Amino acid sequence: MIRLGGRRVQVTEVFWSYWRLAAERQAIFYRRAAGELGPWTSDPILARHRFTNAYRASDRVSQYLLHHVIYDEERDALDTFLRVLLFKIFNRIDTWEHLVDRVGQPTVAGFSADGYAKALDELLDQGRCVYSAAYIMPSPRLGADRKHRDHLSLLEGLLRTGVLADLERASSLRSLYEQLCEVPSFGPFLAFQYAIDLNYTPHFDYDEMEFVVAGPGAVRGIRKCFADTGGLDAAGVIAAMADSATEFFEMTPVPTPFRDLWGRPLQLIDCQNLFCEVDKYARVAHPEHSLGGPGRIKQVYRVDGRPLKLGYPPKWGLPLSAQAPSCLSAAG
Repeated sequence: MIRLGGRRVQVTEVFWSYWRLAAERQAIFYRRAAGELGPWTSDPILARHRFTNAYRASDRVSQYLLHHVIYDEERDALDTFLRVLLFKIFNRIDTWEHLVDRVGQPTVAGFSADGYAKALDELLDQGRCVYSAAYIMPSPRLGADRKHRDHLSLLEGLLRTGVLADLERASSLRSLYEQLCEVPSFGPFLAFQYAIDLNYTPHFDYDEMEFVVAGPGAVRGIRKCFADTGGLDAAGVIAAMADSATEFFEMTPVPTPFRDLWGRPLQLIDCQNLFCEVDKYARVAHPEHSLGGPGRIKQVYRVDGRPLKLGYPPKWGLPLSAQAPSCLSAAG
């Protein structure tokens, strides 16, 4: 039994793996950022399988969003909102680059659902994917014969009805999230993820510690980490983990001490994501805690040979800014 969030909770060995995973994954990030040659870890599970970074904003797709979708040039709020949602609905760099190549830089003035749909038809007809496997993307079911056409029609409708413009009136991260929840097919988890992405832009500056929504993977991770949460719900557990991170990193024996993101502590969204990752990690490290779910990690790690631009929202005040990112080589 330990104390967490003012409650007595009963943890499993997966709980301690959560902190070791966070520390070692962040250490891998810094080793790569320093240009060290791989392998970047002695942990066989992290070396073999693909895991997201400890900080969500450090992941390659988030970094691409920051540098090529949001901060590549100054734009008004509506153009920025359209670009962020267009990118995130597909959440795939290749899809975005194909659209830009075929149709041009997405803008409100030039947006055409049919034009973008035809460009994505080309990819599908070649047998290529247009959606990332990171999220399950339900269709808004607007009558099209292909899901991507429904999503593009959804975006066009958000522009036409003023829903997209109304996002600028959000008064908090929760308010922004609640507006996004009203969009057909988004649902609580996707709405929260999109609220975080929109909050990266210069048009919002809300505290990522305001609140959190736990996704299905995080809920599974919490169930593996705790035999008894002492009455805390999933969001309460995540908040308590973020508040107590320093304490538990000190209590957990790790090969490498945790090093935060240039002074930025783990935020609620990061702790939520780490529960998703420890759910995967435990499939191999702690199979006895399977809970009847998947028994293996599907994605094998492969080095991405493309250079990575590294920088964060300028408002965070970190040494690396998305307005002037550092370009890192893909050390193999």
